This record gives sequence, C-alpha cells and structure tokens, in this order.
Amino acid sequence: MALKRRDFIKGAAGGGAALATAAVVPATAEARENKPMPPQAVGILYDSTLCVGCKACVSGCKEANDLPPDFNTVDQLWDTPIDIGPKTYNVIKLYADGTAATKDQEKDGFAFVKRSCMHCVDPSCVSACPVSAMTKDGNTGIVGYDSDICIGCRYCVAACPYGVPQAEFDTPTPKIKKCEMCRHRQAEGKIPACAEVCPTGATVFGPITAITQEIARRRSMVAGEANVFERRTIGSGDTHERPAAKYLDHVYGEKELGGTQFQFMAGVSFEKLGLPTLPERSYASVSEGIQHTLYKGMIAPAVLFAGLLYAAKKGAKHDDEHPEE
Repeated sequence: MALKRRDFIKGAAGGGAALATAAVVPATAEARENKPMPPQAVGILYDSTLCVGCKACVSGCKEANDLPPDFNTVDQLWDTPIDIGPKTYNVIKLYADGTAATKDQEKDGFAFVKRSCMHCVDPSCVSACPVSAMTKDGNTGIVGYDSDICIGCRYCVAACPYGVPQAEFDTPTPKIKKCEMCRHRQAEGKIPACAEVCPTGATVFGPITAITQEIARRRSMVAGEANVFERRTIGSGDTHERPAAKYLDHVYGEKELGGTQFQFMAGVSFEKLGLPTLPERSYASVSEGIQHTLYKGMIAPAVLFAGLLYAAKKGAKHDDEHPEE
C-alpha cells in the first residue's frame, strides 16, 4: 500500500479538526498557578552598584567547578569568556553610554551586570525536561542537572528565557552545563564561590528570607549617605562602609516569571543591562496547563490517531481500486 502525501495531509487535517471540535476535549486550557518559593530557599543578591568589574567571581566559579579556559582570542593566552557557556557559568558584562564618566548612570555612564543561572522559582527548563535530568530541589530551590539521566534533547536550552543552560559541542559525549549555585560546596558547609571571593559584597549569598530583608534595607537608604554592606553571606558580620547608591524601584527577579532566587539591584535600567522584560506568569505554568488539557485521558492523541488511521485506510482503498500495472 502506498499512502499518498495528499491523503496523509487530508487525514491529518481531519484529525486536527476533530481534535479542535471534539466535545470530549475541554474548550479552553487553563494555566496553573505559579509554583511557590521553596520553604528553605537560598539565593544570591547581586548589587550592580557595588560591583567594580574585577571578575573575581568568574575565576572563583571556574576554580570551584573545575571549568577549562574559554578562549576567544587568536593567541589563546588568556581565559577570555564573553558570555556564559559550557566553559563559563558566570560572567560580568559592562554597560556603557556616551563618555561613560559616571558609574551607575544611564546617560554618559556605565554599570556592571552579572550573568548566571537565575534559579527560577518555577523553572521552564525543569518543566521542559522529559526525563527529569533538570530538577529543582524541594527545600533549597536550587536548579540542578543530572548528566547520567540526560538524553541530550536540549529542550532545556530552548525553554530557558534567560539562555542559561548551554550544550557542549566539542565532545563526543556532550552534556548540558549551567550554574548549580555550587551545591557541591553547600553540601560541605561552604557558600557559592562567586559570593565567597567577591571583595565588595556585590554578590552575596543567603536564605531568600534574609535577601528579601536586605533588599528592603538597601531600598530605604538615602543615596550618597554612608552605609554598611555585608560581604559573602548575609548575616556574616563581614562588613565594609561606603556611600549608598540611588537604586531603581524595580528589583529584578522578585516577580519575573513567578520570581527567581538570583535577584538584582541596580541604578541603571535592567533592559539596558541586557536582562529581558518578562511577565509575572511563569511560562511553565502556561505550557503545562495546555499540555495537561490536551492530553487529559489521552483524548487528544486518540483523536489525532483516528484521523491518521482514516487517511491510511483511504489510501489503501484507493490503491485497491486502481492497482498499478
């Protein structure tokens, strides 16, 4: 039997039409609610106004995670990452405008921004992974990756709105690479390397509850007045004093896609710092709502299969009526 392309398309279209109009399939797909912050969630607060662009966090991360150099120059003498990737989990980028004379100013100013995994509260990468190689810890909220389970489909790469999970392309056994908030160090009672080596406290680690309180404290500061800032871990007592900056009202990561555990404070708009403008509703909540509606009771696949079966039978009948010479 030869199933002609035209008959197949007609049958598939018929199956799709039946799927769309079948009374047994719900008329609308409802998004579920965003997932809540885990009870013992930990996270990172990055304060762009405290960052001096030293990139100690980049080298500290590489050492802690045993990452190779990321050469991007012809001579290949220095580790020169230009963005996050399989060899670089964390990078510092520069925003500059005009004369770039004043730090944390949009017009004729400059500012730094840190790029790393956001550890979303309701992560798209976890939702998209068909084998649970991407997971979110139920207590700490850390988004981790298990290479032993991964099948290499790279759905996580396509699903992440921040472009964080990166696939290797220079090995016969490629893996997905991303920041896991140094969970191997946390298991040993240590903190993420990027926070440990930051000299100014631009990157600081702690429970999300403590980060939320610290954000509120910094937002209440008067710009230009001397204030105390902690380094490494919130509540560590390791402090230094410097004038407070003029912060944006918006804290990036508080609400984006249901919130993240890597949150930003800055004096320059996040759009200019290269962070995407995103809704409060998580993409995972929307996509899972559609999937669960269409596949509830396996009704949608059954209807589609019926359409394809109809096309196959029609093609067989056509062949019986007009046998080839």
